[in-house]
Amino acid sequence: MAGPVVGVLALQGDVREHAHALRACGAEFVPVRREHELSEVDGLVLPGGESTTISRLLETFDLLVPLQKRLADGMPAYGSCAGMILLAREVLDGRPDQHQLGGLDITVRRNAFGRQVDSFEEDLEFAGVPGGPVRAVFIRAPWVESASPEVEVLATVPDVPGAGAAAGRIVAVRQGSMLATAFHPELTGDTRVHRLFVEMVRAAV
Repeated sequence: MAGPVVGVLALQGDVREHAHALRACGAEFVPVRREHELSEVDGLVLPGGESTTISRLLETFDLLVPLQKRLADGMPAYGSCAGMILLAREVLDGRPDQHQLGGLDITVRRNAFGRQVDSFEEDLEFAGVPGGPVRAVFIRAPWVESASPEVEVLATVPDVPGAGAAAGRIVAVRQGSMLATAFHPELTGDTRVHRLFVEMVRAAV
């Protein structure tokens, strides 16, 4: 059986790593920079990067409104790090001119974990992903400040020594056909989060 066609928004960020993970999960990968490419995919990954820059590029490439429409029509999407910020309905510490795609009824805080030098890794219990903890790489990551009851919380930062204010913070969520993580599973070689998303896309198709 042919895999679903899953695009990766290829305006900025770690597109290649997501492409490798998607192919490993049996999906057909398409880079998305234009509206006609967006129209060809069954689901879309919004990678990490800089959320305000990606927001501006969506306008520059005339993708903002078409993407908002496809998401409103139910296209599955997965956002990692900056992608989570873009999919959120509300952002704290964002720019006034930053565009939101909506889709996830959450409020996120940009750069919640600090600067680049504060990047870290942690093992997380991740609901819906079999095989034990998921190794999470956080790079200038957001966290979910609040989520509506319709949002399923999949992972939180464990309350361990050194966690500080991050302890208990929500870092992975799902709502309907939308999935988001504050971290970068594409950087670890562990494809289980991508496999979960590919299965979500298969179910939608």
